Amino acid sequence: MSASAAASAPTPASDHMDPRRVIAFFAMVFGMFMAILDIQIVSASLSEIQAGLSASSEEIAWVQTAYLIAEVIMIPLSGVLARILSTRVLFAVSAAGFTLASALAATAANIEQMIVYRALQGFIGGGMIPSVFAAAFTIFPPSKRNVVSPMIGLVATLAPTIGPTIGGYLSHAFSWHWLFLVNVIPGIIVTVLTWTLIDFDKPEKGLLKKFDWWGLASMAVFLGTLEYVLEEGNNKDWFQDEKIVIGTVIMLIGGLVFFWRAFRAELPVVDLRAFSNRNFAIGSLFSFVMGIGLYGLTYLYPLYLARIRGYDSLMIGETMFVSGLSMFFMAPVAGKMASSLDPRVMMLIGFAGFAAGTWMVTGITADWDFYELLWPQILRGTCLMMLMVPINNIALGTLPPERMKNASGLYNLTRNLGGAVGLAIINTILSTRTDEHHMRLAERIDWSNPEALDWMANVTATYNGYGLDGAAIAVKKLSGIVGQQSTIMAFGDVFLLLTFLFIGLSALTMMVQRPGARKVTADAH
Repeated sequence: MSASAAASAPTPASDHMDPRRVIAFFAMVFGMFMAILDIQIVSASLSEIQAGLSASSEEIAWVQTAYLIAEVIMIPLSGVLARILSTRVLFAVSAAGFTLASALAATAANIEQMIVYRALQGFIGGGMIPSVFAAAFTIFPPSKRNVVSPMIGLVATLAPTIGPTIGGYLSHAFSWHWLFLVNVIPGIIVTVLTWTLIDFDKPEKGLLKKFDWWGLASMAVFLGTLEYVLEEGNNKDWFQDEKIVIGTVIMLIGGLVFFWRAFRAELPVVDLRAFSNRNFAIGSLFSFVMGIGLYGLTYLYPLYLARIRGYDSLMIGETMFVSGLSMFFMAPVAGKMASSLDPRVMMLIGFAGFAAGTWMVTGITADWDFYELLWPQILRGTCLMMLMVPINNIALGTLPPERMKNASGLYNLTRNLGGAVGLAIINTILSTRTDEHHMRLAERIDWSNPEALDWMANVTATYNGYGLDGAAIAVKKLSGIVGQQSTIMAFGDVFLLLTFLFIGLSALTMMVQRPGARKVTADAH
């Protein structure tokens, strides 16, 4: 059937879904869930892995960084690979490779092996993520999108949110090895189902002759060094460190070559023409900022609970579970809202609600616990779902099918890069603002401050009564209090900046064109 004939087919016929494709799509969604979950599943259990592998604090950070760098390279590459190999081959091979790499990570005997296996996990698993978005917008007719879009939106936001919860439980109940072994049986099932049932498209092997190998190499260098600089920059004091300077220079050279090849090559690794679509460009910008909110808060809350409250990984996971629960219950509601409400209105409500949630945390203190963080987390979870559904539809809903595979890779890349940039900015602000608050508080606590002198006298007298050096203990305690308060005030500053960011995005929603009801052929050939 020709493309024109398919487009003119009656709507009821196009609304019929082949059960095989529906099952295959659900298997793909679960595969994407595993790949995204593994970004954060180790975050609350790094101390257990560090102890098990006798790694240093700097080395253990690479358990997460290696995964992110490898995944961010594969996500945009998956578009052209899906065209050359077909969705069936790419997804099934990715699922099988991800499963094998997970099993290998569980057997790691030292930190070097773990880093290599995590990089393999991230690279191979990254091929599963964009394929799901592309499949959702090519095999499902527009009438089904308000059911499908909340599903993939839920997975994309829920997986990183509950990652610390699942990871904390597994490492406490069993051992850190189960953070990776838990993928094995589901991974085998996903591999078998997708290899057997996916028939969305056919391979275009002739494109392999046009493949831009220089574009691939430059993209890998550009995105890999970009992720490295963002992840490690704050820890190494940015451009005061020689490795960060070298990494930045390599990143700039790789970026120049990559963009040159993207516009000059006959078959570029990443087709940037999708950004000529205004909705896709604005949707990608929203996705970038959503990455900041999604990964930024998934990082900030556990950091506060560990550093200030002294929570272990399981307690952090239990506290963070509220956001995931909110997302789960909000997904069907967001789907129903999307069918009757202008997506721009949904985004406006979502951005405003997210800003309200971060505003509530600007007054955070050392005493905040589960109940103080309850409503901010509920707002975070519900508003993320309110945002993901219309942003997905706006970004990908107006693109022609032939651009969908490449565009879905770019779209997912923006969310991951948003998370990486957001974490780099958040860490930098936390460090600089903590130092600044510490300096200002220290200036106020001197020998001319009667309240500080009274506090010192009371603490000194108390410990002197036990035969200890009360004066030394009082100075140490006061220093600890100043350090803690400085950190808490820096947390408040970050939440305030996030509030302003999401308020500012509300104005951009008015620039978005509402997607029309574009008919999509049942086949993606």
